[in-house]
Amino acid sequence: MNDRPCPICAGSVPAVLFAESTIDPDGLDQFAYSSRKLPEYMHLQLMSCPACDLVFASPAPDLQALSAAYVDAWFDSAVESTMAATTYATILKPYLARLPDRTAALDIGTGDGAFLLELLDARFQNVQGVEPSRAPIAAADLQVRSLIRQGIFAVADYVPATLSLVTCFQTIEHVRDPLELCRDIFTLLKPGGALCLVCHNRRAISARLLGRKSPIFDIEHMQLFSPQSLSRMLDASGFSRVEVFSIWNRYPLSYWVRLFPLPPPLKRGALTTLKATRLGRIPFALPPGNLAAVAFRS
Repeated sequence: MNDRPCPICAGSVPAVLFAESTIDPDGLDQFAYSSRKLPEYMHLQLMSCPACDLVFASPAPDLQALSAAYVDAWFDSAVESTMAATTYATILKPYLARLPDRTAALDIGTGDGAFLLELLDARFQNVQGVEPSRAPIAAADLQVRSLIRQGIFAVADYVPATLSLVTCFQTIEHVRDPLELCRDIFTLLKPGGALCLVCHNRRAISARLLGRKSPIFDIEHMQLFSPQSLSRMLDASGFSRVEVFSIWNRYPLSYWVRLFPLPPPLKRGALTTLKATRLGRIPFALPPGNLAAVAFRS
């Protein structure tokens, strides 16, 4: 754990305390660094940057600690992963015609590779994913499992100016240096190539209504974006034609109940009932407070 300035502004304006840490080590398990988990409602100390509107964790784990935390995280959200991939493919579809070609695509934080299947369906030729956790890779479809590199993304593993598309869904909050990641992605894209991001919106109505009981306040999140901070980061990374917009997600009812801050006994009872019936599998589309951004390399 060490202090850090705003990862976008680098401390050009002093940050102010947003929320004290609520971490209880005894309340964490092997799902603590898993995707789409049951929320623990714990977070690191959070600071707010007045210059760019980013909320960020400080002090925060270093890269080595983050890598160790993710590598053995469990995975039990294949259904939700597939549904999210379908949503993201729909978001991206209008932009595909603006790409220079469909030669190569990389999905950062690919999980079980569900979105890699969408990329293959969209006729991308060379599809790759990178994922730090072993469990989701083991659960990946055989068609894409061999396409996933296990580990933390490292720009040196790829050839500059060769990718047509890079995607990074619900991952940018988890990295130690999001601005550096976006700048690295910029160097990997060929001219005309695009980055597509999805992340939580700390300014969303749901986040304001739920406050610290919103699942976006989580031990995994090194930073939380708003439309302002997300746009500023992409501009600072060199991208042009940046579009930032809110999205809806489609998940089973049981997943939405899992996220909602009900009292633990009530939530356990509701989830047990939903699991025992077909009700829990009924999909619903809701605006949970997520942002998408599409940005191009000129």
